[in-house]
Amino acid sequence: MNLPTPVVLAGAGLCLLGGYLVGVVAGPPAPDRTTAVVTSYEGPTRKLCLEGEAVSELDGAKDDVICGVWRRTDDAAQPAKGDKFRFVSTMNKGQSGSDDDVITIFGEVSD
Repeated sequence: MNLPTPVVLAGAGLCLLGGYLVGVVAGPPAPDRTTAVVTSYEGPTRKLCLEGEAVSELDGAKDDVICGVWRRTDDAAQPAKGDKFRFVSTMNKGQSGSDDDVITIFGEVSD
């Protein structure tokens, strides 16, 4: 039994659409970008500290402030104290407690 080409193409399209929808619903959640204010930035070590209400909910934040290593693109503007900064952060737990946790901040100065 042979099916006409349009029927085969329509079936393939439905399979792709179904796979996409399953991936969106069952897949991992996308990280939320957060906006905060720069409290300090140390260029040589790339240590960036940010503060704001939204920061208090992030892993590794203390007193509405999060500090970590800033990962950036080569053309990204360096942040200065008081700049608005839009970012996503990740925390890798250390083996010997919270003192060796590593927080990485990905983001850029926003308008």
